[in-house]
Amino acid sequence: MKKILITGPNSYIGTSLEKWLENSPEQYYIDAISLRDVLWKEKDFSDYDVVFHVAGIAHVSSDPRMEEMYYKVNRDLTIETAEKAKNEGVKQFIFMSSIIVYGESISDKRFINRETVPRPSNFYGNSKLKAEEGIKPLENDSFNVAIIRPPMIYGKGSKGNYPKLAKAARKLPVFPNIDNQRSMLHIDNLCEFIRLIIDNEESGLYFPQNNEYVKTSEMVKLIAEVHGKKIRLTRLFNPFLKLMGLKLGVINKVFGNLVYEKELSNYKEEYRVRSLQDSIELTEKWTGR
Repeated sequence: MKKILITGPNSYIGTSLEKWLENSPEQYYIDAISLRDVLWKEKDFSDYDVVFHVAGIAHVSSDPRMEEMYYKVNRDLTIETAEKAKNEGVKQFIFMSSIIVYGESISDKRFINRETVPRPSNFYGNSKLKAEEGIKPLENDSFNVAIIRPPMIYGKGSKGNYPKLAKAARKLPVFPNIDNQRSMLHIDNLCEFIRLIIDNEESGLYFPQNNEYVKTSEMVKLIAEVHGKKIRLTRLFNPFLKLMGLKLGVINKVFGNLVYEKELSNYKEEYRVRSLQDSIELTEKWTGR
């Protein structure tokens, strides 16, 4: 039996993984701990085989007053947690980083591969990258460090851009038809990937994603269809949106391109248990109108 400690008990990913692993209670024992105060430092990590570190500030902020907090939480706290795990005999430390270490989505199409150099465009992305650089040297023969850089994660109860797009799909009669590509990752696919990483006691850098790339307008159309709604895709707004995209980051967040090469996301075992169609149906069936 694998004994797993999740940091960030109220996080979307942490709670989702806990539910996923609870399907096999004979294989996994799961515990969770908050790092919001100093009491976690008194916790004995030696009881656990794995520390899954998902605690951190997840949203992107451009407020310069937040910069110090991002580094304190996303970088310093990650390194401190990993050092404690190593010192107390934990065998594996799994860190949730992000595709954001490569910068924001852009209007031009590009594919991220293993040779692509991370270039964070904000202190959220840079704090994640600095955390990676801080924990990687801790790895040795008895302490495996696995770093996961997922793209946009979505599913029942997710936050961020997906629920906003889902709301638009349910309300709007028309939606811009812009040719873009995004890597995305359904929460079930992520949880299955993490389960395999734990089972195989992996170390290294990983880039899980769905099998399919996503075009934002087609995904919105798919969401609308799940709700029995028809939405018309139009290119009428494209010139305006492309012009505004240069000035408003929110436009690029929705219609920009941010894609991993598919070969980069392959793993020796299949982790993609949901197709795009299945994942949208599953998410929207449970979220309701």
